[in-house]
Amino acid sequence: MKLPLIILMLMGSTALAQSPKNITLEDIFQKGTFDTKTVSGLRSLRDGKTYVSIESNPETKIAYVAKSNYRDGKIVEAIYTEKDIIFKGKKLPLSTDFNQDETKVLIAADSEPIYRRSSKANYYVFDLASKKITEVSSKGKQQFATFSPDGSKVAFVRDNNIFIKDLLNLQEVQITQDGASNKIINGGADWVYEEEFAFAKAFFWSSDSKKIAYYKFNETEVPVYSMTIFEQLYPREYQYKYPKAGEKNSLVSIHCYQLADGKTTRIEVGNEQNQYIPRIKWTQNPNLLCVLRMNRHQNKLDYLFADVTTGTSKVVLTEENKYYINVNDDLTFLQNGKQFLLTSEHDGYNHLYLYDMDGNKIRQITAGAWLVTKLYGVNEKTGTAYYQSTEKSPLQRDIYAIDVTGKNKKQLSNSPGTNSATFSTDFSYYILNHSDTHSPAYITLNDKDGRLVRVLEDNKKAKQIADQYGIKGSEFFQFSTANGINLNGYLVKPVDFDPSKKYPVLMYVYGGPGSQNVTDSWTGSRSLWFYYLAQKGYIVACIDNRGTGFRGEEFQKSTYLNLGRLETEDQIEGAKWLSKQPYVDPERIGIWGWSYGGYMASLCITRGADIFKLAIAVAPVTTWRYYDSIYTERYLRTPQENPQGYDDNSPINYADRLKGKFLLIHGTGDDNVHFQNSIMFSEALIQANKPFEQAYYPNKNHGIHGGNTSIHLYNKMTDFIMKNL
Repeated sequence: MKLPLIILMLMGSTALAQSPKNITLEDIFQKGTFDTKTVSGLRSLRDGKTYVSIESNPETKIAYVAKSNYRDGKIVEAIYTEKDIIFKGKKLPLSTDFNQDETKVLIAADSEPIYRRSSKANYYVFDLASKKITEVSSKGKQQFATFSPDGSKVAFVRDNNIFIKDLLNLQEVQITQDGASNKIINGGADWVYEEEFAFAKAFFWSSDSKKIAYYKFNETEVPVYSMTIFEQLYPREYQYKYPKAGEKNSLVSIHCYQLADGKTTRIEVGNEQNQYIPRIKWTQNPNLLCVLRMNRHQNKLDYLFADVTTGTSKVVLTEENKYYINVNDDLTFLQNGKQFLLTSEHDGYNHLYLYDMDGNKIRQITAGAWLVTKLYGVNEKTGTAYYQSTEKSPLQRDIYAIDVTGKNKKQLSNSPGTNSATFSTDFSYYILNHSDTHSPAYITLNDKDGRLVRVLEDNKKAKQIADQYGIKGSEFFQFSTANGINLNGYLVKPVDFDPSKKYPVLMYVYGGPGSQNVTDSWTGSRSLWFYYLAQKGYIVACIDNRGTGFRGEEFQKSTYLNLGRLETEDQIEGAKWLSKQPYVDPERIGIWGWSYGGYMASLCITRGADIFKLAIAVAPVTTWRYYDSIYTERYLRTPQENPQGYDDNSPINYADRLKGKFLLIHGTGDDNVHFQNSIMFSEALIQANKPFEQAYYPNKNHGIHGGNTSIHLYNKMTDFIMKNL
């Protein structure tokens, strides 16, 4: 039976209306079409019942810092407005960086980034009562400006020396004298500590405001790395100290400055100079400093307690591991002055432990074949610890509360997916951020028992836009390798996916130690590009290989001393598994990655040349001999000790095996994974007479962004994929 023409027309119109809009790269990288809203800048005040945020008066358009109740979200008062912070005719930015008693605000203006976690700025102190603005220093931009706990002073770093500005008499005192570029750093981390131990500020006030404990880095013997900056008629050379694997590190010492008499005491950290101090932290005793000392192999960690008045120290706790130890910020000294909490992989999974101040283990608080992924803190009034974990699934995160006795565990997040929390200072409220692969961030305010107080952001509009463009979330899968290893993965399929068709597949990989790509969480800009490719008729697949994180110590550390081998085997196995799926064209499988993922893509297109038709490597490490000491040696030890671990899985040594189409991309100003990596891989490919394509981005760092850089990069990769896969 034939349908009437009008019905056919209506059916066609309906189908047309329901078809998804086309995603463009401009939508992703320029227009912000898929941006989601977040709830940031809500800073809990010390009462735990109120918070501050930056708001704007809808009528006057005047921005201000507001104090609001957690309970109902109502604004209690406008603490100050943008009109209050004009200094010598210059409007300063609003800030919620209050001192401890919340009478002053520290403001950073004209900020300039340095490396990943460091920057410098002009700092100002705004007194809320007097409305007076004090310039922290007029002698040059400062780094890491920090109030003393009593709010009477600000310490900062300038030109590798530490200074203290007295806010009462306005005197500026220089407390270190030997700071010098590429030689001595006081109060700030050197490049490799900042990158690999994840901190840049390296000085800390004592709780009584009478002392400052600080790091001193002696970089004199660290080799210099030079980068050419192409800007002017004659390019300039940027030089900085970068210890590559097996080379000399900075000599690190810990010191304590006493404000009362100007005396500086050196803290005893042992006679071994070839070691690391990944953390220092004040205990509840203002004269007792905890120093974490780690050997260069990073498999032995000592907890030292130091008397800062004499500098003497003693080891109270030692942790050893047959592989390596991951350093974190979970160490928490309880206010009772008698105990501390930490997380450790003692039993093969990261869990909470309670110790006394003599280093005796009181108990293991959490246990199971899952990991504590973050310790949020401890409410000592109730004896409750709050943390995030993978207890439900390695792909998910949930929030829990547990007594420090190890009893009365309670789950505070209720929706499967990825949950994170921000607690008020007294733990009476927390902001819960939830997303999953199908839903953008849903942010709520909850009380300490997990009850919903109100919704802060539902991202309903972002979800509607995603639906209009056919962004529905990824499809998770698991498969077993030939060795019986279960690996997790996800697929992004075309909206009009037809299981009877055969699709080309682009695999996305990172794969580095402790990383994770396969998570039940909402997408970011890079993943949005996957949906763009899916609309072009590609399936995008991602697999977390051995060595990645959140599945226990043995899975993560199985790649120890031999980075690249097992990871490449697993990605090749993944490609083979995909090729057997009825909807995959086995002749059209490609792979791409960035950084460690670029390393993996380079290995896969050489060592797995018969499997992959195409690869794109962005900012890849091409030999671990070129990468930094802390990261590389944690997993491989030094090249002197383990040359095979470095060379057996270097893509440079397999350049002659390249068969497929290959695109190599790097930023010339990459201070992290040096452009040298791609230069030397290019040379190896040239000498092997292998055709390939390459692109460099002038003066761009490891992130390769700024201006039109991102859209240019993704256009280039898209064109390469469309032509060759």
